[in-house]
Order: sequence, then C-alpha cells, then structure tokens
Amino acid sequence: MVDYVIAPPAVPTLPVVGESGRFPVRRIYCVGRNYAAHAREMGFTGREDPFFFCKPGDALLAVPQGSVGEMAYPPQSRHVDHEIELVLALGKGGRDIPAEQALEHVWGYAIGLDMTRRDLQSQAKEVGRPWELGKTFEHSATVGALQPRSVCGDLEAGAIWLDVNGQRRQSGDLSQRIWTPAETIAFLSRYFTLEAGDLIFTGTPEGVGRVERGDHLLGHVDGLGDLEVRVV
Repeated sequence: MVDYVIAPPAVPTLPVVGESGRFPVRRIYCVGRNYAAHAREMGFTGREDPFFFCKPGDALLAVPQGSVGEMAYPPQSRHVDHEIELVLALGKGGRDIPAEQALEHVWGYAIGLDMTRRDLQSQAKEVGRPWELGKTFEHSATVGALQPRSVCGDLEAGAIWLDVNGQRRQSGDLSQRIWTPAETIAFLSRYFTLEAGDLIFTGTPEGVGRVERGDHLLGHVDGLGDLEVRVV
C-alpha cells in the first residue's frame, strides 16, 4: 500500500454504453487539421504529416448517454471555438504499431468536442509560444459515452456534424479525413509509447465557429448517436 502525503487525484473516466463499468483515461492526444476542407479553412493546403497536441486527463468532461453535459465557459478568453471530432479509445498500447494492425488497439469510439480558446491560441502562435493556454483548460475535452468497437465496428465513413442552437455549423464525413485512424495511431506510436486508456481526437471538419454562454450544442457521428452540451 502506497502512503501518499496528499490525497491522489481521481482517475478521469468515461461512461460506456450498455455497461456499468467505466473506461479509465490516461492521455488525450489530438491530431490537427485532419480534414482537407478544415485545413483550407485554416489557411493550409496539401497533405502534410499529421501533427499532434495533448490535453491533460482533467480537461475531460464526460457526458453519459442521454444526458446534457454542462461545459463551463473558460476564464481569460473572449473567443471560444467548437470542434466536433470522432474520438478513439485505446484498449492496448505499443510502439511502432503497423498501420495494418493499428485498429486492433482500439477499444471503442466516442463523439468529442475539442474546445479551443482561439484568442489565446492565436496570441501564442503570433509569438511562437506553445498552445497550452488555448487548448488545455477544464472541459476542453468534452466526450460522450464510449461505444465498444465490438458493438459498433470500425467507423471509416459516415456523417459527422454539429448544430449550435439548432443551426448546422459543421458538417462532413469521416471518409474525408486526410489520415485514417489506423494511419494516425501508427504515426503517433513512432513518437510515443501508447497505452491502454489513451484517447485520440481524430480531427474536425470545416465550419469551426464561436460559442457563447447559454449556447446549446448537438453533435452527431453516424454509428454513435448524439452528444448534447450546454455552455454555462
């Protein structure tokens, strides 16, 4: 038994559809500009190597199936953006994972919102500083209930969209990703030792936009259902 000098923090977890047990979360990786239309929207063209940033586990806001999550509007920002994404949850890890074996490491899938303090991110970019202030705040990784891969299969194609206050903001198809989930896992595993419990946000389609306090967000991925969140 380890004797801690302070109480250890709770392990962040996600609910699982149809299960009483929860999925423990270790690290959260996010791949940037992984839809061509969104890359053009952000001023980039061509197929570049994927790049990643991380969020801490305590950035997680877990939203059970059928519930409305309450995402706290973050401090020190006047411009917060939504980014709807498919999230992979790894059930086993490894290094230098071959792409043809990568999906065997996926335990399940979920709908996620990569929330971004865009003003703080832009300020950091202008002076060549890291993005942490823009990307790693509490509730910046809002994720719905996990659907086991054994139930939903692999989600290579299908609609992904986000409505804000009943108006469609983002709309795309999972097949429009530049890097597939298998390629993303394989590439990421060249730089990190991936482990069970890791989450990977796989990029967002075009239409990224601003949210305000009181906004109602409804996200959808075919095969996973909906994620409903209110900004408070």
